[in-house]
Amino acid sequence: MKLDKEMISIFKPYLKLKRTYKGGITKDELKGLNKKIYKLSSNENLLGTSPLAISAIKENIKNLNEYPDRTTAALQEALSEFYNGELASDQFICGNSGSEVLELIIRAFMNEDLEAIVSSPCFLPYEMFSRWQGAKVHDVRLLEPDYSIDTESILAAINDKTRLLFLTTPNNPTGTYIPQDQLDELIARIPEHVVIVLDEVYYHYADAPDFTTAKRYVAQGRRVIGLNSFSKTYGLASVRSGYAYSTLEISSYIRHICKPFLVNKLTLAASIGALKDKDFLHHTVSNNKEQKTILYKAFDEMGLHYWESQANFILVRPKMDAEDFVQKLLQEGIMVRPSANFGAPGCVRITIGTAESTAALIEALKKII
Repeated sequence: MKLDKEMISIFKPYLKLKRTYKGGITKDELKGLNKKIYKLSSNENLLGTSPLAISAIKENIKNLNEYPDRTTAALQEALSEFYNGELASDQFICGNSGSEVLELIIRAFMNEDLEAIVSSPCFLPYEMFSRWQGAKVHDVRLLEPDYSIDTESILAAINDKTRLLFLTTPNNPTGTYIPQDQLDELIARIPEHVVIVLDEVYYHYADAPDFTTAKRYVAQGRRVIGLNSFSKTYGLASVRSGYAYSTLEISSYIRHICKPFLVNKLTLAASIGALKDKDFLHHTVSNNKEQKTILYKAFDEMGLHYWESQANFILVRPKMDAEDFVQKLLQEGIMVRPSANFGAPGCVRITIGTAESTAALIEALKKII
């Protein structure tokens, strides 16, 4: 058989994405700044890591030559206990970070003939991972100026090929949330063939009286998946640990594509330890609330526009060019994140940190504004 080599391509065209997710730079990548650096660009926990998680890692550091547990059953049991038995252990899916669990969900439901819906500004991997599967992605943008979801436009975008709807509450990078009554209405009107992925990675920080999580809808038997991470609140970003929960039907289905020995021994131990650390969780949440209040006051005094946040970061819109704003703060030792890649051009996301980082940020802002 004679083949025209020029006519045959081994590459999938939909993997050549124009937009890809780029994580924030690390402190080590900065050179030439002779001052203390405050990293307020990646929504990490500046208080550090759960002490119980660190203790668990130390206790399990031996025998690294042996494979970890074949499954994540122990972590699933710990999660069920953390949720006071309201979710059974088999309703959880665990992986190496919330991002990996997100990818598992997308692999389980998407292919070249199917579609997903996102609402930007949002976490870019929703779209990116879906396109990796060849799926078509519709962007129903959040409504400005308050970045609320556009319920009617989301419903209008659903068709027979729609399989996943990505919602985020609190949302990254805006810090806004979806009130329970609005979420109730939307979920009640979503057809059965659409699975709702409710990314609630920052839910520990939310204190709005009408905030709710996916647990409410999973209990009702809805096709909803709650997505979570240990990176933010528990300070385990470098360990890479995340989980999701849903109905037994959906969670069991997704676990069919989970590899054996998926999560390493130290990550499993750290995650289980972190779930027991109620003191660290309380300290993290209360510190975030305190520093957020201080920053709101400072922003108001400076005339810096911001959106009230239910997370551990605040989205601001400086009066100068966003990239210039980022660079000027960097020269003062403050790392923050421009939000154009999230779908919020002209805006900058600032992580809420410690009292020390808050003071340093405010002093830096006084110099550049």
